[in-house]
Amino acid sequence: MNSDRISVVLVEPQGPLNIGSVCRAMMNFGFSDLRLVNPVADHLSDDARRMAVKASGILENARIYNDLRSALGDCVLALGTTRRFGKYREDFLHPDDAAKEFAPLTEQGKVAWVFGREDKGLATAELDFCQRFVTIPTEDACPSMNLAQSVSICLYETAKARAVSRGKTADGKKASSVEVLEGMFQHMRGTLTDIGFLDPQNPDHILRSFRRIFGRAGLNDRDVRILRGLWSRLDWLNRQRKDQ
Repeated sequence: MNSDRISVVLVEPQGPLNIGSVCRAMMNFGFSDLRLVNPVADHLSDDARRMAVKASGILENARIYNDLRSALGDCVLALGTTRRFGKYREDFLHPDDAAKEFAPLTEQGKVAWVFGREDKGLATAELDFCQRFVTIPTEDACPSMNLAQSVSICLYETAKARAVSRGKTADGKKASSVEVLEGMFQHMRGTLTDIGFLDPQNPDHILRSFRRIFGRAGLNDRDVRILRGLWSRLDWLNRQRKDQ
């Protein structure tokens, strides 16, 4: 596992104390790439620095993004953390299984742990950018965890997987980046809507099931080219039908 290719992405973090605590946990376990999407709190405030302790360098080097898609643009895999379950949120991994599964991918590109807001977590539309979902098995009596604690658990499991995989090289196919995958999904969305397969009033309803299917498959660039070739062929056939 390549630790330099593990990113921690916080979407709209609201508390400077939490941001600082996340940085400390990152330094504890040997990770340094922090990405903040539209932070509500000032990540360079005194409160954040106080909680970061010796990890203030991670705070100062944190990259700021306007949206999650941009933050994940160079990643080959994004793991969205969530506690909410539903028809668009299924096939969950626990942090230990997730870390073992993505360890080889860090030899191919960036892998991101994605964490949502302290009060609402990640929205369904944001989870669309994540290929796999991760949940921490907590009790129903108090299911929601503190943001920094959640990050610590996930990074601890990542560090464990790193210890196991250290010295090994990755094999198998190279996964496509989030940006490449999203381009394919947008093409797919337009094509399947045009041919009447997706409901134009709510095309993402079925598309999210496809996202989960392809997320489990771990598509590489060749896979994406083949699928986009299929969508292009359907586009052509649909134009021919309309011209008749």
